[in-house]
Amino acid sequence: MLAEKGTYFDPQGGLLLENYILNKSKYVGTPFYPPTEEGFAVFEKVLPMNHELIQRASKIPGLKIVFGTDAVAGAHGRNAEEFIDRVRDCGVDPMTAMISANSLGAEALGMFDQIGALAPGLQADMIALDGDPLKDITAVRRVLFVMKGGVVYKNIPSSLRH
Repeated sequence: MLAEKGTYFDPQGGLLLENYILNKSKYVGTPFYPPTEEGFAVFEKVLPMNHELIQRASKIPGLKIVFGTDAVAGAHGRNAEEFIDRVRDCGVDPMTAMISANSLGAEALGMFDQIGALAPGLQADMIALDGDPLKDITAVRRVLFVMKGGVVYKNIPSSLRH
């Protein structure tokens, strides 16, 4: 039905669940979380279900799957892990994953005329990676520089300049 209606689907739960699992000692006993580390076992059981959800969704013709996340405390700056997870653990094609995070995401936000592509008149927001994410998705962990609005915020290390 989502595909038929042109609705965007964001199965963002993976990073959220992984963050809880990796940082359970920080969450134990805090409001809304299990009182013991053993209580976090449910997250470990649900994570494969999220993988299956993404695998099934990616086979639905015309379904617009975007990349997003619930960046709770501890998850900021870790979006690359969710991206890798979608390709490595869920079988999403690397180019499809990149499109979901860029042009399709911009379209979902109603901002396709401003962001999401490298084209005249659009904001020059991009990253450069050390490696080819189509061949090795973990290259998304190795950001050499970030450009936002045409301004470079992180320079390429001199050892990697050619």
